[in-house]
Amino acid sequence: MISSERRRRILVAVQSDGAASVRSLATQLQVSESTIRRDLEFLDRGGEILRTYGGAMSPSPVPSASGDGKESPFAVERDRNLDLKARVAAKAVDLVADGDVVVLDIGTTTPLVARGLRGRDVTVVTSNLAVLDELRDDDTVRLVLLGGVLRRNYQTLVGSLVEQALKQVHADLVLLSCTGVRPGGRVVDNMAVETPLKQAMIEAAERVVVLATEAKFPGQGSHRLCSLSDVDVLVTTAGAPESTTDLCREAGGKVIRA
Repeated sequence: MISSERRRRILVAVQSDGAASVRSLATQLQVSESTIRRDLEFLDRGGEILRTYGGAMSPSPVPSASGDGKESPFAVERDRNLDLKARVAAKAVDLVADGDVVVLDIGTTTPLVARGLRGRDVTVVTSNLAVLDELRDDDTVRLVLLGGVLRRNYQTLVGSLVEQALKQVHADLVLLSCTGVRPGGRVVDNMAVETPLKQAMIEAAERVVVLATEAKFPGQGSHRLCSLSDVDVLVTTAGAPESTTDLCREAGGKVIRA
């Protein structure tokens, strides 16, 4: 079987089930696992699949507010609950000290944080193109852009290249976004393509700061990022339920309400 046909069949398998393991693909196509790994790396570089540990997954869309299964454009998400996001961002800016290296996550709140960091003696690491737009002309902020596959609709860079780059990063703190904080304290996201990147950002940082307006309680999402017990600071707004935010305090974390 020629490589192009094999890769086409890999794409069909991954897209039909949402994910596939190296072992199952090797068995199905009757080739070695090392051949499948090379094919997955090729497809990942092209943005057609997302490489995961032991296999690959299909980039799945973020559900829109209408529930129609389509990904909401960045501009739509940016303007939703904008006042709450701006208040959270302002508090988050105060957590960044001069000289810090800070990772700004994918999302619509972190660009507001970036705006507040303009003119500051800090290093910002990000794969968020909206953050880039806020800081590209700032001569004071040192900006590190993590390269990867472009998600045009959401203005982000994703994929294994971003994960590999984050292994070289040591940051003072990460400002992490999410799509939900569950009553039991799980911090979740609804985008499979972003989850491994957010987890790599957590690993790269000394302190984890979760940015979650009251609208994120309980929010939505099935992909676990971390737990509130793993969080150093939770920045939220007045309407977030005490029963959930107390889980952060009880584990030794700090809760800031904007």
